Amino acid sequence: MFSGGSYDEVARWVKMFLNSHAKREHPRIEAQLDEDTGEGVAYTVRLHLDEHTSPPLHFDYKDVAAHRGELAWCAELARRVRREARNLLAPSR
Repeated sequence: MFSGGSYDEVARWVKMFLNSHAKREHPRIEAQLDEDTGEGVAYTVRLHLDEHTSPPLHFDYKDVAAHRGELAWCAELARRVRREARNLLAPSR
């Protein structure tokens, strides 16, 4: 149902999906797409909370477009994002 899409459409989906799951760990976490990513090929996203930033998360456009309609793939991505969000909240910071 949600597979495929233009580069910009998939980018919006990635950002919304990551924000949705990161905010389950803390409502002020924001996912931001890096502007210097090679358009049409891939996305680089970082999670931000106050002055803390996650390591970059890289996504291939074709991979996301092909699998974003698959429940198992989305569930694994959600686990990955929530894990990164929890790392931003770690007491060592």
